[in-house]
Amino acid sequence: MSEPALAPPAQAAIVGVLNVTPDSFSDGGRFMRGGQVEVAAVLAEARALVAAGAAILDVGGESTRPGAAPVSPDCELRRVLPVVQALAAALPVPISIDTRRASVAEAALRAGARIANDVSGLRSGSELARAVARHGAQLVLGHLRGEPSAMQRQVRFANALDEVAAELEESVEVALAAGVPRSRLAVDPGIGFGKRLSHNLALLANLGALRRRLALPVWVGPSRKSFLGELTGDPVTARDLSTHCAAAIAVFEGADAVRVHDVAGARRAVAVASALRGARREKGARECSAISAA
Repeated sequence: MSEPALAPPAQAAIVGVLNVTPDSFSDGGRFMRGGQVEVAAVLAEARALVAAGAAILDVGGESTRPGAAPVSPDCELRRVLPVVQALAAALPVPISIDTRRASVAEAALRAGARIANDVSGLRSGSELARAVARHGAQLVLGHLRGEPSAMQRQVRFANALDEVAAELEESVEVALAAGVPRSRLAVDPGIGFGKRLSHNLALLANLGALRRRLALPVWVGPSRKSFLGELTGDPVTARDLSTHCAAAIAVFEGADAVRVHDVAGARRAVAVASALRGARREKGARECSAISAA
């Protein structure tokens, strides 16, 4: 690529997950009472996540787990808008809105969100990217083929790394054409979104190559996902340790941000992985200098 190499940050960011849905695979219904979101409960959890080390909070109002049915934009807005308003007013960290819909992104950005996280990578069009551009916000482009309700039924990749990278490049071009500066973009390979175990492992193990090819910051979200259960046999409620292992490897490979439920545990894993990544980079720089001097 013609873009210059992008150096990873000294410390990868931890993105704390706040799902205000009744049906998300891990924490669905946690903040719901009588079909309504308890904003005070979300705010209390958000404060705890920030205290534990979350640098960003990611709010989602539509489950995108495998097999999940879509909800209406109005339903999604009713769930997320009061939460985004409360978090943006009370906390110093950036708020990310996890949505595939331009109308939801627009309303959340007006309410104080500073990042839009589109797991579909603008597959429904460029309007969400135009909303991001209007607000001067950041945009995370995820990789997803099809709809969450059916994405695991016919998964086909000849080469997962190459195909995901190529499709993310297409998403980047759509975002740029819509007016989002490259400096405000990041990508996410979509771990668990329309992918089998082998695909998820290939993507995690080669995040560095993906990052170099796209020359953009990389977010990754392995938290409590089914591929970890396939490897360990653990149920969703017991996957935090394996999540931290995956997060550490992702960071060592070059991830700029990891999206997790258990922030306190991830903070330790990310601190170690970031230090090791820095040590590898410093050693490489010294070796290059020694070779040049010789």
